[in-house]
Amino acid sequence: MVSVVSSLPDLAGVGVLTRMYPPWLVDEVVAACGRTEQRQRLLPARLVVYFLLAMALFSPAPYLEVMRHLSEGLRWAGLWGSWHLPSKSGIFRARRRLGAEPMAVLFTRCARPLATPATPGAFWRDLRLMAVDGTRLDVADSPANAEAFGRPGSGRGEGVGGYPQAHVVALVECGTHAVIDAALGGWHDAEVRLAEALDRSLTPGMLVLGDRNFASTRLVRAWTATGAEVCVRVKANRRLPVDRMLPDGSWLSRIQADDDKKNQLQPVVVRVIRYRLDDPGRPGEDGYRLITTLLDPRQAPAAELAALYPQRWECETVLDELKTHQRGAKSVVLASKTPDGVRQEIYAHLLVHHALRALMAQAAADTAPPADSDRLSFTTALRAARRTVTCTPGTFSP
Repeated sequence: MVSVVSSLPDLAGVGVLTRMYPPWLVDEVVAACGRTEQRQRLLPARLVVYFLLAMALFSPAPYLEVMRHLSEGLRWAGLWGSWHLPSKSGIFRARRRLGAEPMAVLFTRCARPLATPATPGAFWRDLRLMAVDGTRLDVADSPANAEAFGRPGSGRGEGVGGYPQAHVVALVECGTHAVIDAALGGWHDAEVRLAEALDRSLTPGMLVLGDRNFASTRLVRAWTATGAEVCVRVKANRRLPVDRMLPDGSWLSRIQADDDKKNQLQPVVVRVIRYRLDDPGRPGEDGYRLITTLLDPRQAPAAELAALYPQRWECETVLDELKTHQRGAKSVVLASKTPDGVRQEIYAHLLVHHALRALMAQAAADTAPPADSDRLSFTTALRAARRTVTCTPGTFSP
């Protein structure tokens, strides 16, 4: 039973998302970030957080349509009281008051691995499989965004491209497609530099897979300092001397940071695995080389690691889910005209994606035997979550 109150923020719900991000947690994060209101507002901070989540869930719907989704069930029940729909400018001001920090903190608090040992495809030899990759997002072409994020060059001689671009590097759990951390930057921020921040979410018992952009000595050193293991591909011209051959055809080598010209830092000992793909569509390729911190071929056979490496593509699948299916195929540009608003939007999309993937992981685990959540439809989960917002508004305690 829902009691009648005079304020929509005490009632408005976002269905399945409130189970992942309950009101008490949102209030706690808002207070920790110093965004708690001193007076009653039409759009208090808690409602703005849920509005941002709903905006990501219903992307690319306009602001006021999203707010109607949050409140429609209450209007039909006669529970609006004295509350009324805010204006678009009112929503802009409320977003500015909130800022991006609460969304970032909420993501940090909630983004965690979802797989259990029973989750299909989530572990290899007791190591939790993780993947890292980056993507760029077009953002609104405003002077503030251009200054904060930068923009790509143009191939037609104009000097700059059409839109500024934000850069996101994500750390993904392969077995569930859950994004457990992300580093945000601009066009000129290199993936390898952004990825250094992801060590805050790495733990012993993880194996991180990455492409050639992440074969950095500095990065491998930072990630392995957390106790995690690494397996990344290297470029064909990377020099990897043979220090000792191993029985499975791999060899031990060393990698040194390019900017350590005086060799002041200890090199990182790695194991090199070389293999070819039996693919007639790629004739003449000289093969692939992986470097890994798993040095014992008995615990990590070369053939198994080579077969495992394609799991890193799971991260690209996740980025496609975020950019194409969740954000909307026609929503090619993030709408916010300020850098803080852009970061709000990105974190809102990451939070919604994590909630959907948590729902899918639970649904897969509830089958007998447990299903592979990779086999579940992301778009089906997205549509189901949207229905919960429209049809089943939740009840928040004041």
